[in-house]
Amino acid sequence: MSNLLYFIGGLTMQMPVHIVAVGAFVENGNNEILLVKTRRTGHWVFPGGQVEVGENLIDGVSREVKEESGIDVNVSRLVGITSKTGTYEGQSGVKEVPTKVILDFVCEPISGELTTSDETSDSRWVPKEEVLDMISAPALRTRYQAYLDFNGSVQYADYITRPQFALNFQRKL
Repeated sequence: MSNLLYFIGGLTMQMPVHIVAVGAFVENGNNEILLVKTRRTGHWVFPGGQVEVGENLIDGVSREVKEESGIDVNVSRLVGITSKTGTYEGQSGVKEVPTKVILDFVCEPISGELTTSDETSDSRWVPKEEVLDMISAPALRTRYQAYLDFNGSVQYADYITRPQFALNFQRKL
């Protein structure tokens, strides 16, 4: 747990810690979805990442897409909310990686050219029906399926990824 403490009525309590993250399903006019290949894992993913301190969710998802792919987007709708509730030991001296709340948005490209970044080694438009063939992580597949199944109701899911992926809860809101 984090060492963030606060005091209420003479009691010392620990601050709750969650990472807030965003994901983007960027749809172009050719029924294609934007995917990026991460340098860290070499896997294909949809753009996204942690929201920065003081940044709102819309700006965060727009920034992440631009940084990872070179594409500017218009954020159009929320399709999924996910709680990654498992904690685990981190890297580089991080004792525990906290739980994460992820909000997935549908976006439309408005400008820019496909490129790579410090985080990505490739970016490309993939036919919507081929995306699941390229994404191997069960958590990402679950989130992408929620996007495909979107019917106006946001899907909420709770999962863990370690020691292995397990979907704990899923429902439409």
